[in-house]
Amino acid sequence: MTQHSVHESRPDPGWDADRYDRQFGYVSALAGGVVELLAPVPGETVLDLGCGTGELAATIAARGARVIAVDGDTAMVASATARLGSDVLLADGHDFLIDEQVDAVFSNAALHWMTRPAEVVAAVRRALRPGGRFVAEFGGAHNVAGILAAVRAALAELGLTEGARMPWYFPSPGQYATLLEAHGFQVLRMDYFARPTELTDCPGGVADWVAMFGADLIGHVPPDRRDAVLARINELAAPTLLRDDRWYADYHRLRFAAVREPAGAPDAAVMR
Repeated sequence: MTQHSVHESRPDPGWDADRYDRQFGYVSALAGGVVELLAPVPGETVLDLGCGTGELAATIAARGARVIAVDGDTAMVASATARLGSDVLLADGHDFLIDEQVDAVFSNAALHWMTRPAEVVAAVRRALRPGGRFVAEFGGAHNVAGILAAVRAALAELGLTEGARMPWYFPSPGQYATLLEAHGFQVLRMDYFARPTELTDCPGGVADWVAMFGADLIGHVPPDRRDAVLARINELAAPTLLRDDRWYADYHRLRFAAVREPAGAPDAAVMR
């Protein structure tokens, strides 16, 4: 893959790429549906936005597509570079730039981390050729609502609400479809579904999930109180998220396909 120019913005701090692969490999393992919706073909160029450790970028490349992999975290970029054997671009999803237009932009489990969605959609549109497709899956409305409720309750009980920050954007299908249309996309498909997911490699339960993904929620907690907060989160989440001694994350996902409409020809773009 050739090098492309980008705006290198503030990368997200603190990802543990090895732990991500070890404990949360299901994020990529459950992405078969969105890869099939993308339907990459030999000879086209696909930009993987928020590529993480590069597993899905490798899957897309194995189908013959040329892949430009982009992530906003230095540890993820290093891990994906090692997996793919080619350069991965460090760039902020809100304002990335590449020096060519691609056939498709793909993203899995990343768009909800980009909390200024209008900027993201505008950047994706710039990256796509007219008629190019935008295919992604990410957290939708009510995603991890049970986990969030347990975190908030635990922090409130222990007097630690000050400093917690919601790090995600979880829109409804209508909200995101409206956003896409406002930026010159034709929405071909918008699926919204619950997907309770067993945390098979998290012996510490929901607390392991929060420790991995919820730094903005609990990062302000003093180190000597962190274990107490995590233990209380598990206690509060157990009635709804622990079933038959198995912990679950209460995911709700949006999966969509849209195409960039050519200026002045809204019906001209078609999906492969």
